[in-house]
Amino acid sequence: MAPSIASSTREERLDYVRERYRCIADCDQCGLCKLFHGKDPEYALQAYIDGREELAQAMMAYRYR
Repeated sequence: MAPSIASSTREERLDYVRERYRCIADCDQCGLCKLFHGKDPEYALQAYIDGREELAQAMMAYRYR
């Protein structure tokens, strides 16, 4: 489960995003490139990492960009 912004530091959220959404170099198996439109997950989830939005909100906002 993703750390909430109220109970985590920026570094903890960044570590979570890096670990949870890391590239496994097999796009057919993974699908993260499609999910993030070819962008780095750190870029896509910057609002979460910075503590401005919870993960679900940041994912939804990025989805509709």
